[in-house]
Amino acid sequence: MRGITITLASLLILTLISVVFANYAHGYMVFGILILAALKFIGISFCFMELKKAHSFWKVGLLLFLVLFMISVLFLAK
Repeated sequence: MRGITITLASLLILTLISVVFANYAHGYMVFGILILAALKFIGISFCFMELKKAHSFWKVGLLLFLVLFMISVLFLAK
């Protein structure tokens, strides 16, 4: 129960930081927002979807998908 509370609090903090980054929309802020979104995605998938108990194939697959998605979004943002 404590891990879920810590994860939820960190997700809220990361969301507030994303809002601050979005208000100062410079060229490099897209990268910052994307990193924060990736951290939130990892927090949700490993804690609330219980991926930390899954087979390592699913962990690596999810992280590989996340990296490929981030790279494609960065190329499209330029």
